[in-house]
Amino acid sequence: MSRPIIFASKFVGTISLGLLTGSSLALSTLILPPLLSLPTLPPALASFTTLRRSTATYQTALASLAATSFLLAYTLSARSVKHPYLLWTTSTLLAGWGISWWRQDAEKELTLEEGRSSSWAKARAESGEVNGEVVREEMEGWRWGQILRGGVWAVGWGMSVVGIWGDGA
Repeated sequence: MSRPIIFASKFVGTISLGLLTGSSLALSTLILPPLLSLPTLPPALASFTTLRRSTATYQTALASLAATSFLLAYTLSARSVKHPYLLWTTSTLLAGWGISWWRQDAEKELTLEEGRSSSWAKARAESGEVNGEVVREEMEGWRWGQILRGGVWAVGWGMSVVGIWGDGA
């Protein structure tokens, strides 16, 4: 296939993965700590809920764009120049999402063990009966999940930068 399309795919994937890594690490180190220091629960819970929802939307879009770009570059490359770093980089994207699915499963198990459902938690949050320590623990867990995902994605971003540099592109 055309070399410019392959280069553009690698470039878009690398930039998307860099943005994804930066957003994850910025969320965990710059944005979430001030939320943890809010003096009252309702603003902290509302901010965290909004942050979590919007983060999932944008990170999903960036991860999908990066994975699609790397897989497209690998697929379109000639057999003699197919580089496995494109597959390894894509696998770090999947590993980052695996961390998030693992965290969601752990949260579901905890909720089921405690005999609570998500509708129960939502009703308690709306009535103002949510324990601040529970919300703080959830925020801390999400923060460490973002740090871990950001670290995994940083490894993938490093591989993609070295791979593009090695390609001479």
